[in-house]
Amino acid sequence: MVRENKQLVQEVSGWLRVYDDDSVDRTWTGPPEVKFMAEPVPPHDEFIDAVATKDVVVDQTSGLRVRIYLPEQKPKAEKDDHNVTELLKLPIILHFHGGGFCISQADWYMYYHIYTKLSRSANAIVVSVYQRLSPEHRLPAAIDDGYSALLWLRSVARAEQNEPWLLSSADFNRVFLIGDSSGGNIVHHVAARAGSTDMSPLKLAGGIPIHPGFVRSERSKSELEQPQSPFLTLDMVDKFLGLALPVGSTKDHPITCPMGSGAPLLDDLKLPPFLLCIAEKDLIIDTEMEYYEAMKKANKDVELLLNKGMTHSFYLNKIAVDMDPETAAETERLIAAIKGFVEKH
Repeated sequence: MVRENKQLVQEVSGWLRVYDDDSVDRTWTGPPEVKFMAEPVPPHDEFIDAVATKDVVVDQTSGLRVRIYLPEQKPKAEKDDHNVTELLKLPIILHFHGGGFCISQADWYMYYHIYTKLSRSANAIVVSVYQRLSPEHRLPAAIDDGYSALLWLRSVARAEQNEPWLLSSADFNRVFLIGDSSGGNIVHHVAARAGSTDMSPLKLAGGIPIHPGFVRSERSKSELEQPQSPFLTLDMVDKFLGLALPVGSTKDHPITCPMGSGAPLLDDLKLPPFLLCIAEKDLIIDTEMEYYEAMKKANKDVELLLNKGMTHSFYLNKIAVDMDPETAAETERLIAAIKGFVEKH
């Protein structure tokens, strides 16, 4: 029975409202002209702009799903001896979406537009996870889902499960994790879990956290001084994490502060090479850089990409990418750097 006159207890920047009966409304209430970026894009088996997509249930018990992006294949050169063509095996990029652990879905246009581009540019299969959302499913639910998706890839590599697109086209020796914003946190924690697990015959070849949501309870200098952006405000940082972290936790929790004293020592983690992508005008650049320095100190293989003049998740903002040449150019730089990292590993 639906209760009438329920009371609003939390609202986050037009994205989300939580009521006193624990119901959650994620209807977009901000400017209507940006609503299209949060609209779902249906999957399509045919190649559109050289990429096909489909949604697959990877765990029948939980209903966990992923979206697969398959780039159109170009045959290798003909072999002289047999005069046959052979298709390349493609790396897999396992994607964890952002949204402060509370909003967004793998099929949103903002992700479709950038990950079809990455799949095509890097000639890689992208597998994007429909993670459970907070506050209905508080952390570590989203990390559990990311790890479950990785284990599903392992089961396909072991021929324990059947996924034709992957079995015919994927190189399971080159699996990369990528995540936007809070999805960048998931990259770190899924990679850490995988480091203590037998993933064979799958090999985790790299991690790419993009503008990860690494923060501390105490405000950083950049949080106090940097301009707030459409995709990240202090209100969003505080409220989303308050709804997502385990009850009673602060932002010093290991999920949001893996470089903090409460987290497992970075020295002890078995991690693949990382490409950490940050934006010069990100609200949380100070704590992202703190993570980078901590990773270097722990002798981890970590590269840094800095997009100058950009704010948090700038490349997902299709309007800015289309209207502002600088944003478009920095988005191309980001895609090129990710492509180069994947090719190198």
